[in-house]
Amino acid sequence: MPPGKLTLIPTPLNNSSLLHPENLSILEGACANPEKSIFLLEEPKSSRRRWISWGLDRSFIDSFRYFNEHNQLKDQIELIGHLKKGKNIYLISDEGIPVFCDPGAQLVNACYESAIKVDCGVFCNSLMLALALSGFDVDSFHFMGFPPVKDPDRKQWFDRFCNSRECVALMDTAYRLERVLSNIEATGSKDTYFLGCDLNRESQLLIRGKISSIIKHFDGSKRDFVLIKQSHVRNKFKKR
Repeated sequence: MPPGKLTLIPTPLNNSSLLHPENLSILEGACANPEKSIFLLEEPKSSRRRWISWGLDRSFIDSFRYFNEHNQLKDQIELIGHLKKGKNIYLISDEGIPVFCDPGAQLVNACYESAIKVDCGVFCNSLMLALALSGFDVDSFHFMGFPPVKDPDRKQWFDRFCNSRECVALMDTAYRLERVLSNIEATGSKDTYFLGCDLNRESQLLIRGKISSIIKHFDGSKRDFVLIKQSHVRNKFKKR
């Protein structure tokens, strides 16, 4: 049996707003296949209230699993086991996108380490979406923006990017994706990177690994992208 998938479900920032139609459709599809679906929510009272306000089936409320700072480490091994057995997990934040100041980042990281697919519902900010999907420790990060177009400024910029000990992110125009990857490869960086291409589209591609392996996936095609480098300042996910 193929493994299941972890899907992050962003939610409105207030209790009176409706869930995005595509995110609602994802949850309705999950409800239609209850034997394969696990719903992870953060807090009982608000989660139940919002679930009902979105018009979702009330009968699933009793099967909610609550996933928060008190139990996330204890439950993570069990959840990865369910994913490996073909279950799909839907991580639903109380407000906004899961992972930021919410439980879930370590579960995303564990999914990558176990070769389990991670996805996300619709969210309007590509940088925040890529950070959430990266599985990196993103409690602190630095967005360095777009690199300069010409050398020597461009080379110096990539040296700073690759030598940073923080979690750092960049964007560039779609047709410069392979040039960006080549620029990073030229620095000799051995770090782990996350590349999110065409986020929230049918052509979405998520890759995490060394730059030498990421670069093999491309053939000159244009793709909108966000690239993120892991942090070395601290790593709360590191096994002790």
